[in-house]
Amino acid sequence: MSQFNNVSVVSKANVYFDGKCVSHSITLEDGTKKSLGVILPATLTFNAGAPEIMESVAGSCRVKQAGESEWKSYSAGEFFKVPANSSFDIEVSGEPYHYVCHYG
Repeated sequence: MSQFNNVSVVSKANVYFDGKCVSHSITLEDGTKKSLGVILPATLTFNAGAPEIMESVAGSCRVKQAGESEWKSYSAGEFFKVPANSSFDIEVSGEPYHYVCHYG
């Protein structure tokens, strides 16, 4: 999705990993919460309490889910799912990786 209409946006950014990941939280009219963000070149580990779907908007990344040994690549138009109470490693090299995180 390239645009969200009729949303509430938290104006203060969520800044993680010394600025290597920056996102903004949004709430849709129906109450659904998402975050829109960018990850600069780095290798980071994220923890997820609730299930998530990470939708790739621009750029590319490699992801290794908790308990897995293989890295998988994702680019614009693709997504990966993160189970609840889990974690994943993400590697971004080259251009920044833009994403939409869908919660629940």
